[in-house]
Amino acid sequence: MNVTSSGIQETTDQTCVKIGKSPISDFLMAIYILAFIFGLIFNVLTLRPIFLQVKQKNVLGIFLLCLSISDLLYIFTMPLWINYYHQDHEWKLGATSCSIAGFFYYSNMYISIYLLCCISVDRCLVVCYPLRFKTHRTSRYAWVQCAIVYIAVVTMHIIILIFDAHDDEKNQDRCYETYPMQKTVAMFNLSRVGLGFILPLIVLAVSYWKVLATVGQSPGLSAQAKRKVRLLSFGVIGIFSVCCAPYHILLLSRSLVYFKYNDPSPKGLYCQFEQNIHWSFSVTLALSTLNSVVDPVLYVLVSNTVRNKLNLCLRRGQQTPLDECALPAYKKGKPKENSFI
Repeated sequence: MNVTSSGIQETTDQTCVKIGKSPISDFLMAIYILAFIFGLIFNVLTLRPIFLQVKQKNVLGIFLLCLSISDLLYIFTMPLWINYYHQDHEWKLGATSCSIAGFFYYSNMYISIYLLCCISVDRCLVVCYPLRFKTHRTSRYAWVQCAIVYIAVVTMHIIILIFDAHDDEKNQDRCYETYPMQKTVAMFNLSRVGLGFILPLIVLAVSYWKVLATVGQSPGLSAQAKRKVRLLSFGVIGIFSVCCAPYHILLLSRSLVYFKYNDPSPKGLYCQFEQNIHWSFSVTLALSTLNSVVDPVLYVLVSNTVRNKLNLCLRRGQQTPLDECALPAYKKGKPKENSFI
């Protein structure tokens, strides 16, 4: 994260990192445009079936609704970032809009990550311990977890609104690309890597490892159902790694280099490192936006039943009962194939 303030003064008139015009800006803009279009389509497309499932007090539906709301709030700020890269990293919309856009950006990233963890743990309980936890899996249980995730992430990212992320000095007009970073922000970045990436990755890996082990030993599931579970499990871990791992690895590297070479001069090792990885870091940040696209795909469209019901809902000129658009619900008692996916 590039949140910085002017707490560290540069020793020369030169900037720590020079950001000029580059074809990479067009590439970044293309990623944001695609994420905006497909993210908006997929989230709106699946919002009605998810909402109907929430009315049936389905736990998974509640998690998915909160995930879609977070994704949509961020998607609505994407045009600001598209304009930013179209202007070759020139933010001409004011400091307030910069802070707000960044707040929704980073809040959505970690709300999505933590809600994916909630979903993975819930799936693990459904598959591995269906009878032991069936009385605890209530709609209230899901709403409380979602509220805790939202409150915790929003509170943690108030720092984004406190620190000045907009740099309009030295003929620059940057948003979240001001250098060098501040010590407080570097420490905050390290905590985000640990609590926002490493810990959730462990939770996801353990949850789906238990799910795969249980499903593999279940004689009641068809080969097709087991294949879907494997695809979903590997898909979640894979997409999580592709979208989140590169960004957090470089974020960790930047913070560690900052602490080791705390020299803000343009010729110092820290500024040279930031200059060398700037574009790579920008690309990983753009890739993280793809979470908003793959979230509904992984957890909704992966089911044949859901796809069929979405097709019914989208047929022109055909009256489709509302309950036919609902997602398959998990029912207490002996688990069925739909409860695994």
